[in-house]
Amino acid sequence: MDLFRVFDIAGSGMGAQSVRLNTTASNLANMNSVSGDPEQVYRARHPMFETIINGTGSDQSAGVRVLGVVESAADPVAQYDPGHPEANEAGYIYRSNVDLGAEMTNMISASRAYQNNVEILNTSKDLMLRTLSLGN
Repeated sequence: MDLFRVFDIAGSGMGAQSVRLNTTASNLANMNSVSGDPEQVYRARHPMFETIINGTGSDQSAGVRVLGVVESAADPVAQYDPGHPEANEAGYIYRSNVDLGAEMTNMISASRAYQNNVEILNTSKDLMLRTLSLGN
């Protein structure tokens, strides 16, 4: 295996976690959205990832690719509030289905995974530099 592939693998992981963090930030920014129509209200979004495996045998490497971002299938939260300007004819408004606890957990997890990939890059770089200095 080429020693420099570790940079590609960690880089793809960092890219995936960056998409995950951006999606979580979007969900948190829109969590208080309301609408009179359950089809119009903001729904939580989540990225979908795929493992990439390149090569065969001892020449094999892996990485992560973002397949896309999908909307949550969970129903929005209906709330009776006839005085709200967005309320429908029945007096209901619909709130986003974003779960604050789940999003905060996802944000912490993505942030730590990103930091781990940065540490992999730094450690690999340091080890390669030490290897080069062995002959001195």
